[in-house]
This record gives sequence, structure tokens and C-alpha cells, in this order.
Amino acid sequence: MYNSKITGLGYYVPDNVVTNDDLSKLMDTNDEWIQERTGIKERRWIKEGSDDTSATMGVKASRIAIERAGLTKDDIDFIVFATLSPDYYFPGGGVQLQDMLDMRTVGAVDIRNQCSGFIYAMSVADQFIKTGMYKNILVVGAEFHSGGLDKSTRGRGVSVIFGDGAGAAVLSRTEDNTKGILSSHLHSEGKHAEELTVLAPSIRHWVPSIIAADDDSDESYFPYMNGTFVFKHAVVRFSEAIVEGLQANNLDVSDINMLIPHQANLRISQFVQRKFKLTDDQIFNNIMKYGNTTAASVIIALTEAWEQGKIKDNDLVVLAAFGSGFTWGSVIIRW
Repeated sequence: MYNSKITGLGYYVPDNVVTNDDLSKLMDTNDEWIQERTGIKERRWIKEGSDDTSATMGVKASRIAIERAGLTKDDIDFIVFATLSPDYYFPGGGVQLQDMLDMRTVGAVDIRNQCSGFIYAMSVADQFIKTGMYKNILVVGAEFHSGGLDKSTRGRGVSVIFGDGAGAAVLSRTEDNTKGILSSHLHSEGKHAEELTVLAPSIRHWVPSIIAADDDSDESYFPYMNGTFVFKHAVVRFSEAIVEGLQANNLDVSDINMLIPHQANLRISQFVQRKFKLTDDQIFNNIMKYGNTTAASVIIALTEAWEQGKIKDNDLVVLAAFGSGFTWGSVIIRW
């Protein structure tokens, strides 16, 4: 079997910076309250009237990744697009990406695993390459959160966390089985699905009933999160996923050169760092600047870490995420 190696990385975030002080003008909150609970100082939100969407941001990130891979759009054999905020209810963002990049009629699949979406997307792409079916796959994580948040005091517990952005990676076939993705590990625990969810629209609350209700106070359209419950599970599952990946490759925590955790909450990353006794040089966080960009967070962070020279040839890179579903997982990479 082949291995799949990351040959190109790219990301895009909107220009519009929204600080904690900016949010304090929309809701009853302040910079100290937000930083203490999340570590977030600012995030990017798409400005009203902008052409940016999940799909168009994905396109911008993809163009950078493809160019850095030394390829053209015609070299891409398949698309895996991870998002919880597609431009349309259906079809998904993958086919939009194929059209906007003027690609050949390659296949496109969408991953709806929220915060762990990019981990799942990488694993899916890796399997296609391992079997020899495809040579170059474009893997994208993109989110347009800001348009769907409750920006009043009622929604502050969630709305202050999320940001908009996109990232992309090109996975390419390599015959060197010592490099690239060594393994991926995926899990879910659906009994906790409603602890972090958006309940509507859904078949339980579909278009006719929405129109009939005409209820401005209906909160089911906004994200709900049982924050304490999610935090307690996240720190456990993050740790399990990291250990599982290392053990599968006969590696130890001391072998990690760079851990890229999903940027859910800086406190979660700091907990994991302390637990594994990682130095500041062994973990990368950028949630302070971008907030939680869900399926885009891991790939944006990975790209920034690489751009800053924090990831070098032969480094062991661990990607890990936990989120809604509950779903979680890890990807182990030899750079």
C-alpha cells in the first residue's frame, strides 16, 4: 500500500477582526470574562455584504495549498470537504469547490463531523490514497459561523467562541511508507449528541412547522452547548486519541515534535499540555486570534505552524480533535 503525504497547505480568514471589546457592545460580556473562560482575544467574522462563504473561503485556501504542492487544479483527483456550515442545506460544499476551481469532474464528498471534521476528512482521504485509487486529494475545512450565532446576551456563552475561516491540504501519494500519515483513529459516542447541537431546521422541526410557528423566540436554530459537560469529556477524549495514535505506532509522548489540537478552548489545550508534560514548542495554539473555527481549526493551525517553521522534515506531528456528536480522533504524521 501507499502512504499519503501532505504536499501543500493553505488557509484563509476574513479581514474583519472582532475583538472581545467589540462583542461587549453587542451583549453583556467583557474581555476579561471571555479570556478567562476560553483564552480567546479576537476572532474573524465575515462582514455583512462580503462575498465570503464557506465554499468561497475554501476555494481561496485551496488555491494556496495546490500552488504550494507544485500542482494545478487538473492534478486533483478527489475532494473531501468538511464543514457544519455549508452554503446550502444541500448540495454540499465539495461540489461547489469543484465548480469554483473549474476542476475536472472529479468526485467530491462532504464530511459533517463538526469540530473533528478535518480529522475525519484526512482519514477518509488517506484511505483512498493508501489503496491506490487516487493520487492527489484536496482536503478542505471551512466554516461560516458568524451568520448563525445569537449575538445577544442570551447567546453569549456560545457566540463569543466561534470564528470564520478555512484551510486546505493537498494529500499526495508516496511510496515511502516511513513518511506521511502513519495512522488515523476515529471514535463517536452519539448518546451525548444533544449536549452540543443545533436542533433546527430538522425533520422534527421542518419548513412547514417553522413557517407556521413564526416564533422569534425559538432558540433551536442557534448552537447549544453544555459547556462544562463538553469540557470534561473533551480533556479525556483528547488524551485517549493521542495515546491511541502513539501506541499504534510504537511511539511515546516524548517523540511528539508538534501537537496540533482542535482549537476549541485554550483551557482544554493547556490541560492536555500539562497532562503530557509538553513544552510550548511541542504544541501550537492560535485560538487567541481566530476563536473556534470548528472543521477549519486544525488545518488553519497546522498551516500557520508550518509557515512559522515550527514543523520540519521528519518531525512527528499529531493532529487531535473532539467535538459535537460526540466525535473525536487523531492523525499521526511523519513529516
